[in-house]
Amino acid sequence: MRDEGRSGCPINATIEVIGDRWTLLVLRDVMFGNRRHFRELLAGSEERIASNILSDRLKRLVAAGLLSREDTRPGQKAEYRLTEPAIQLVPIMAQLGAWGLRHRPTTKRLRVRAELLEEGGPQLWAEFMDELRESHLGIPRPDPDAPTATDRLAHAYAAVAE
Repeated sequence: MRDEGRSGCPINATIEVIGDRWTLLVLRDVMFGNRRHFRELLAGSEERIASNILSDRLKRLVAAGLLSREDTRPGQKAEYRLTEPAIQLVPIMAQLGAWGLRHRPTTKRLRVRAELLEEGGPQLWAEFMDELRESHLGIPRPDPDAPTATDRLAHAYAAVAE
């Protein structure tokens, strides 16, 4: 049974699932950083998320249906994968990044992804979503020979690092 939330407002319903800082940052790191294991998420966090907070947010994201968690045997690392509802958050994440570019101080290295997503617009977002569906859900991309959005993001990062 789904939690009804505090009201029937669609914005409120969304905020109740993804409306805190750490939840959005965990989704960002799985989505754009391809971090799928607890330790990768913990070590790769620019914002230095605490392990107890990361554990809590992963549990909440799985319970909300935004991440799936592969069952593991003792000693194995659990793998987290985006679900279709999480993949459909790409345009929202792109818009959050675009807003941050315009209204908040950022660093050159960390603004590259947001700039590319803003410039690429809905076409790039759709291509990236197809790529995420392939890597997280096993659904082949419509044009497997086309350059990937991930490749374009990697090239943009490399250009900034030079």
